[in-house]
Amino acid sequence: MVADIGCGNGRHLLPCAEHCSSVFGVDISMRLLRIVQKKLQSRSLKNVSLIHADAVQLPFTTDSLDGVLFVASLHNIHGKDHRRSALKEIQRVLKPQGTALVSVWSRWQDRFYRYFLTQFFVRTRKFGDIDIYWRQHNLNVPRFYHLYSSGEFRRELQQAGFEIHHMEQVKIHSKRFPDNYFAVVRKR
Repeated sequence: MVADIGCGNGRHLLPCAEHCSSVFGVDISMRLLRIVQKKLQSRSLKNVSLIHADAVQLPFTTDSLDGVLFVASLHNIHGKDHRRSALKEIQRVLKPQGTALVSVWSRWQDRFYRYFLTQFFVRTRKFGDIDIYWRQHNLNVPRFYHLYSSGEFRRELQQAGFEIHHMEQVKIHSKRFPDNYFAVVRKR
């Protein structure tokens, strides 16, 4: 049993469902869950359940999931305390030795590092916080992100009670600095 927390439009949820006995897509956005529901209608997947919920208060019992995907969602949660709560919730719902894949955007990717360098001197908000404009489908909407350093990401995972099995940084668009950090963590 695996949950995709912040499943969005199902990008990771649907492939996961092809390999698991039961998967749960969890998202705070009903609009995105409806998109996943439409995608499910054209597939023969019967092992997917969609749940409208917030990552800081997951509707699963303690020690109930074998795995969790938390891909590109943690960094969209406002406030350090809420992000920590979300990680602690994932730790809570995983079975002992359960595994989670957690990813976040890097603060120091090529397109943002200058912004954060100036934030050392002129701090207008919590360090790491930024609005990034979503410009797909003719939209131009600001979305909150907290971009992480690798050290901050590692510390928050450890503070939530995870054992970090593997952590890496990935360059996708950036030439010099990583775009994302990925961590495979286990519940102790």
